[in-house]
Amino acid sequence: MQVAPIPDLDPEINAVREGTANIVNRYIIPNEDRLRDWGNPDVQRLRHEIQETVKKAGLWAPHLPKEYGGMGIGFMKHAYMNEILAWSPFSNPLFGVVAPDSGNQTILLKYGTEEQKKKWLEPSIRGEIRSCFSMTEPDAPGSNPYAIQTRAVRDGDDWVINGRKWFTSGAKGSAFAIVMCRTEEADGAGGTREKMTQIIVPTDTPGFNIVRSIPVWGHDSNHCEIEYKNVRVPVTNQLGRTGTGHQAAQDRLGAGRVFHCMNCVGQMWRAFDLMVRRAMDREVHGGKLETKQFIQGFIADSYIDIQAARLMTIHAAQVIDRATSDPRTDISAIKIFVPAALERVVDRAIQVHGAMGVSGDTPLAGMYTGARTLRIADGPDEVHRILISKLILKQYHDGGSWDFGVN
Repeated sequence: MQVAPIPDLDPEINAVREGTANIVNRYIIPNEDRLRDWGNPDVQRLRHEIQETVKKAGLWAPHLPKEYGGMGIGFMKHAYMNEILAWSPFSNPLFGVVAPDSGNQTILLKYGTEEQKKKWLEPSIRGEIRSCFSMTEPDAPGSNPYAIQTRAVRDGDDWVINGRKWFTSGAKGSAFAIVMCRTEEADGAGGTREKMTQIIVPTDTPGFNIVRSIPVWGHDSNHCEIEYKNVRVPVTNQLGRTGTGHQAAQDRLGAGRVFHCMNCVGQMWRAFDLMVRRAMDREVHGGKLETKQFIQGFIADSYIDIQAARLMTIHAAQVIDRATSDPRTDISAIKIFVPAALERVVDRAIQVHGAMGVSGDTPLAGMYTGARTLRIADGPDEVHRILISKLILKQYHDGGSWDFGVN
């Protein structure tokens, strides 16, 4: 990976990009085959050594403020850092930023009480415990968060939770879950939106039952289906005010979509690099692959996809960072375009690699299934298309037009 300073970019962002690339290039990519063997004691030592190198370089936990041991670099620097981290599927845990813990930590920072931070956030940051986020349900469409049926009913000083969740990532081995619930007071007062609340549930609470690990793309996973059966936790485990759950989820997902898309850009970048080098090295039918017009077309189309995806994502990040206009149109646009572009770029790279492309000898197969999954995760493409249309039409109905120079 060659990463040079970007002209006119904040020097601090350039320093973060170059420092991150140096560690990913020197310590992570050359060790990818070893890093796959997570349980090996030698690999655990290697991971610890790399993490210490990251910490000494001041690149640990970009999502956390400095007082909690993180970089405190803010939104834009983290976004630019993500495209470098994404060159390897092993980078994020070695830089101290792993979903769903990183998202849970961000929510605890914003909505948690001092007691909650002491009990759950600080041990999570120190790596002493892990957590999971429990929102999606098998019997409720993920495209409509207000359709959630898991209920928490107030009983004295407790919430009593009943419901079923699935695709709760990382549930096995977690110390606690942050659970999205439809909360009700004893008299059932309040509107639907006002009732969505996030509640901390320790996983050793009676009634928290992991039903199964859900196979994903035919492979075992730690995405779990969970039954909440009369799970009783103190009201003090509630995150924020009653009814702030939807906003907390949006806080998590809005910036998260930008990070995911910059992650996609980084994966595209590496897939492109692998494809071009393969085309230059592989000889077939009397010449190098690079001499075949089909392959030249692949290179050109992938370049176009990557540039378009990258510039769209950076623009969306800038709109969020300026906070002078509604960023939802741009966030939904990149959520649709970028994972689909990643799917196309990786598909071409797989085709150029032939059988090797679908093997485990390159990261391409994992990139491909991840790209297809992202078209569903964080809201399906169709819902985002509807939102884009509504927001643009509203602007016109209000007597305006769309300014592509500003919006």
